[in-house]
Amino acid sequence: MTGLSTHVLDAVRGVPAEGVAVWLMRGDQRLTEALTDADGRVKELAAGLNPGDYRLFFDTGSYFAAQGTETFYPEVCVAFTVGEQPHLHVPLLLSPFAYSTYRGS
Repeated sequence: MTGLSTHVLDAVRGVPAEGVAVWLMRGDQRLTEALTDADGRVKELAAGLNPGDYRLFFDTGSYFAAQGTETFYPEVCVAFTVGEQPHLHVPLLLSPFAYSTYRGS
């Protein structure tokens, strides 16, 4: 069983992205949701994930709207596969017109 955490960094402002709504889905089922903390993190979004395909959503539109910033991406979806790892970390580097993600540790 695998645990999951995430971290959102605002690449334009150079700060953690606090208050971003994040939710995890498997198929059509929403498994869990949270808001990023002052450090831009959700330290334990999920625990006990079984192997398979998941989607992690970030409500980037609301985050940028709260700053009065226009964005091209109202939402970011990161699809990934859980295997036998004990923990996965999925960071998101974010700007209004681009984003990047990777498998963290």
